[in-house]
Amino acid sequence: MSDKLNEPENRFGRISDLDDSDKPREKALTQGIRSLSNAELLAIVFGSGLPGKSVIQLSQEILGSCNNRLSRLSRMSIHEVVNKYNGIGPAKAISLAAAFELGCRCRDEEVADDPQIRQSSDVYNIMRNRLERLNYEEFWVLMLSRSNRVIYEERLSQGGTASTVVDIKLLFKSVIDKLASGIILVHNHPSGNCTPSQ
Repeated sequence: MSDKLNEPENRFGRISDLDDSDKPREKALTQGIRSLSNAELLAIVFGSGLPGKSVIQLSQEILGSCNNRLSRLSRMSIHEVVNKYNGIGPAKAISLAAAFELGCRCRDEEVADDPQIRQSSDVYNIMRNRLERLNYEEFWVLMLSRSNRVIYEERLSQGGTASTVVDIKLLFKSVIDKLASGIILVHNHPSGNCTPSQ
């Protein structure tokens, strides 16, 4: 009797027991990669689950712990992922970090070299990858030519979770040394609060 009660759990505990249409790799081949849920994409990155727990279940649990937000998961370091999640060792955590980094690099290739700044969204597109996944504050300066092309990007300071300090003398020394005609100052808030700092 107990074997029958446990049969569904055992059957669905392994990804190999799922129908081909429900297996992430097969689903990607037949329906396209965009048809996969976030948990299914993570399952492909991880490759395997735990005894009694499929890689899809493991992926769903990890996403659930991040409020189903990939952005939160992407901010975790390799060591944090290994320490927080049972069944995720260094190899899987590195694969996850590599997947996030490839996505960011692919997006960043769309930003042209020596970009010209025409509006605030241009600055956002340049700086997004550097700042969006940080758990601490950074302060950057973009130095511009007379035609508003970015000639140099420099991080001036790195702080804690609530503040970072900038030495104005070092800022202007760097700007003068690079012969910049204009500057744009960029600063992040790990909390996501868009209210400018005083």
